[in-house]
Amino acid sequence: MDNLVIIPTYNEIENIEAIIRKVLSLQEPFHVLIVDDGSPDGTGSKVKELQEEFKGQLFIEEREGKLGLGTAYIHGFNWALERNYNYIYEMDADFSHNPEDLVRLYHACKHDGYEVAIGSRYIKGVNVVNWPMGRVLMSYFAGVYVRFITRMPIMDPTGGFICYSKHVLQTIPLSKIAFVGYAFQIEMKFNAFLYKFRIIEVPIIFTDRTKGVSKMSSKIFREAIFGVIIMKIWSFFKDFKR
Repeated sequence: MDNLVIIPTYNEIENIEAIIRKVLSLQEPFHVLIVDDGSPDGTGSKVKELQEEFKGQLFIEEREGKLGLGTAYIHGFNWALERNYNYIYEMDADFSHNPEDLVRLYHACKHDGYEVAIGSRYIKGVNVVNWPMGRVLMSYFAGVYVRFITRMPIMDPTGGFICYSKHVLQTIPLSKIAFVGYAFQIEMKFNAFLYKFRIIEVPIIFTDRTKGVSKMSSKIFREAIFGVIIMKIWSFFKDFKR
C-alpha cells in the first residue's frame, strides 16, 4: 500500500467520522491512522466503531493524555515506517485541509519526482478562508521570519498539510526532533531542506474549522519564534549527508 494519512486528534468527535469517510472515498486509495490523545469526548470510540466498516483501511493508536502534535506525528511516522508505507501524510481532522488535495500531494511525489510535497497557503497569494485578519497576518509574517532565519525558500514553512516520501522519514532522525507544537512543522521541513530533498509547494485553499475548538495558542507561537533560532544554531553542528 502506498499511502497513509496520519490524523492526530483530541476532542474531534464532531469531525472525525466525516473526515475518515471522505479520505477513504477518494479516487486514489489511502489508509488512515488516527493518533488520539485520550479524547474525553469519545473520538477514539467512534474511530473503533468505524473500523468495523473499514477493515484494513482505518487504524487507531491511542495515547494517554495530550502529549503534543509533534509527538503524535512522530508516533505515526514510526508506525508507518514499520509497515512500509511509501507516502506518509500529515493532515488535520477539522477539514481545514481539503481531503481532495491529498491526491495532488500524492501525484507531486509519486509522478513528479518530489520527495516532500507541502500543501501551501501562500505559494499563490494568500489562500486562507474564515481566519480573522490578525491571524492571517501573524501566520504570513511567521513564514517571512522563518525564511529569513533559516534561508529555506518555502512560502508556507508552518503549514501542517504535507506528504513525505518514505525515505525522507527514514533519513531524518525522528528521535531527535525537539519541538512538539507549532515549531515541529518548521523543524521537519528544515531537516528535509538541509538534507537536500526535493521539495515542492502545492497551492491549496485553507479553510478554518467550522466545528470543534482550535488547539492554537500563544504558547505555540512563542515556541516557534524562539525555536527557529535554536534550530538554526543546531544546524551548524549537525551532519546532513545522506
